[in-house]
Amino acid sequence: MLKVAQTTLPGVMLITPRRFRDVRGFFSESWNRARMAEIGFDFDFVQDNHSLSHEEGTVRGLHFQSPPHTQTKLVRCGRGALFDVAVDVRQGSPTYGQWIGYELTAENGHQLLVPAGFLHGFVTREPKTEIIYKCTDYYAPECDGAVRFDDPDIGIDWGLGTQTPTLSEKDAEAPLLQDFESPFIFEGKA
Repeated sequence: MLKVAQTTLPGVMLITPRRFRDVRGFFSESWNRARMAEIGFDFDFVQDNHSLSHEEGTVRGLHFQSPPHTQTKLVRCGRGALFDVAVDVRQGSPTYGQWIGYELTAENGHQLLVPAGFLHGFVTREPKTEIIYKCTDYYAPECDGAVRFDDPDIGIDWGLGTQTPTLSEKDAEAPLLQDFESPFIFEGKA
C-alpha cells in the first residue's frame, strides 16, 4: 500500500510507494496517476528530470521556477543518497521561510512532493548519487531562479559539517532570501 505523510509544511508530502521484493531485487510503481488521484493528488506531470552528482557533498539549489511556469515536483533518489529540502516562499504564508528536509535513498524509496511556491534543493550523501523527479511544467529558462542554499535566515542544516560543498556558479551567486522578491502568493491553502 502507498504511504503518504503530511509534513510540517502544508502541501509538502512524504510518499513511500510499496516495494515488492524477491531474490532479484524489487519492483515499485513510483507514479500511478489513478492511485494518486484516489488520494487527492491530481497532477499533470509533463517532464521527467534525472541528474547525477559525482561527489558527496554536492548541493543543488535552492531552485524555483516562477509564474507562469511554476513547477510542482515529485522527487526520488535513483542511486545513492541525498538530503532533500523544501522551503516555503509563498508571500503571506504562515510558514514563509520555513524548511523541511528528508533523507531520500535508493534503498528507502521515499519520494518528496514539493509544491509550486516552494524552493527546492538537495545535498548528496554519497558519491554518484542520482536524483529523478517529475515536474508539472516544462523547464523555462526565463522563469528559472535560485536563493542561497546557506542563507542564515532560512538556517538549513545540510549536515555538511566542515565539508566544503560542490556548487554551480548559479548557486554560489544566488541572492539571500531577504533580497528575494517572491513571485508566489499564499492563497490560504497548501
